[in-house]
Amino acid sequence: MHLFLRHAPGGDQAPRFVQLSLQPDLFGGWLLLRERGEIGGRTTLRRELHPDQPTALAALEAARDAQLKRGFEVVADLGAPALS
Repeated sequence: MHLFLRHAPGGDQAPRFVQLSLQPDLFGGWLLLRERGEIGGRTTLRRELHPDQPTALAALEAARDAQLKRGFEVVADLGAPALS
């Protein structure tokens, strides 16, 4: 699953973005990748390891909901991975 969220502030500030991605790792766990920053500027990437897909998906949904409350909007949603 991959989500791209964007927040366009008013004035001369650069638009901000957040990308949330789920990926399986080589040992049976799941990674939640959170990338955030200004479009065209510096970004940061955080990785969270989760033991299984349902907990990783719950963490992704919680992160998405937190960003929606901050005024971000979902621009792209590339679907959910198949349950393993």
